[in-house]
Amino acid sequence: MSLVFPHTFVPWFRAVAPYIHAYRGETFVVGMPGELVAAHKLNVFVQDLSIMHAMGIKIVLVHGFRPQVNEQLAAKGITPQYSHGIRITDEVALDAAQEAAGQLRFEIEAAFSQGLPNTPMANATVRVVSGNFLTARPVGIVDGVNFQQSGLVRKVDAAAIQRAIDTGAIVLLSPFGFSPTGEAFNLTMEDVATSAAIALQADKLVFVCEADGVPEDVNDPESAIDTELALADAQRLLEKLTTEPKPTEWAFYLRHCVKACQAGVERSHIIPFAADGALLQEVYTHDGIGTMVVDEKLESLREATPDDIGGIIALIEPFERDGTLVKRDRTEIERDIEHYTVIEHDGVIFGCAALYPYVEARTAEMAALTVSAEVQGQGDGDRILKRVEQRAKTMGLTSIFVLTTRTMHWFIKRGFQQVEPEWLPEERKRKYNWDRRSQVLVKRLA
Repeated sequence: MSLVFPHTFVPWFRAVAPYIHAYRGETFVVGMPGELVAAHKLNVFVQDLSIMHAMGIKIVLVHGFRPQVNEQLAAKGITPQYSHGIRITDEVALDAAQEAAGQLRFEIEAAFSQGLPNTPMANATVRVVSGNFLTARPVGIVDGVNFQQSGLVRKVDAAAIQRAIDTGAIVLLSPFGFSPTGEAFNLTMEDVATSAAIALQADKLVFVCEADGVPEDVNDPESAIDTELALADAQRLLEKLTTEPKPTEWAFYLRHCVKACQAGVERSHIIPFAADGALLQEVYTHDGIGTMVVDEKLESLREATPDDIGGIIALIEPFERDGTLVKRDRTEIERDIEHYTVIEHDGVIFGCAALYPYVEARTAEMAALTVSAEVQGQGDGDRILKRVEQRAKTMGLTSIFVLTTRTMHWFIKRGFQQVEPEWLPEERKRKYNWDRRSQVLVKRLA
């Protein structure tokens, strides 16, 4: 182990460092359902949150208590009542919810107070702050159903929460709110987490839940998880739903992710608590483990149109002049515009790449990957690469390759491997410029 460990740990730690730098000082709202606690995942989950907190992330934790309340009601011989994915809260259910919330808050605070040696909590000092940060209003009567003491978030005291997390504390929100008259309302974890993320304009909203994420093929639950969804695509998915999703299904959480992104939260995530370290994998690795919904309006990462030709030419010309890119004339770009992906902001193209498929070989060439010198180092190259990889996967391809003379190490750090030019598809091999001696790098697609 002493011989192997440094060779795995050191590269891993260095790979994680950019994410540590990127997220230090950012605000994450994390929603966890009561099912996570019922599955005995609380201690490990809290340890991972504490690691993130130690690395400078400001955390607002929102807990749910659905199974705990149901357990309380079952002990009293009462069957829980739901409609529209919301609990119908009568006086008995409200008492059960208050008891469950108190018990869960005690367990969560105890978990954050651990300091056992040889655990991630050793030497940790984590302060947890909770309070009446939420004002609620009743759901009322919907489609003839009286929800009684079930409520919706009316207002979040974002200034008070911000002051608390700025002191270095983790803020804990329970799904309870109070009206201006002091009346208590049972809320949902998802509503509280989404409302808090919007009010704080959080950098991320993360649901650590029962769902693995959004499947690439929504008609096949066994299909691979779609690791990144554009907001527009997520909206289209929800519009196609023909039934009301259950509170434990991905569509239920996706609805809240979309709402948050529409209101200014840049990223929202659905990840499974069943996977060990899911939170760390999602935040500190390139591909993550669940589904991330992205409001691409912030960056306008999209496929190119003929209107983008002038912007693409202006972007790549400096790199063609210094020899980084092969010269492409306007006619070639016009002909191939459908192959291009661009990042555009305020009408200016500041990143692009083209994807040329070789279907018979089940691979594709990524060419002209370019990011404006003004914004290099901000992760736009990674975002373009990820979008191109998704396009290739959609085509059923198993790999992508690049030819480069100067940026070989950038690609290698992102999973590409060097091969000989003989590896190239026959059609591309015939066009290979042996005088330029470009390196051929290949990345396998999972």
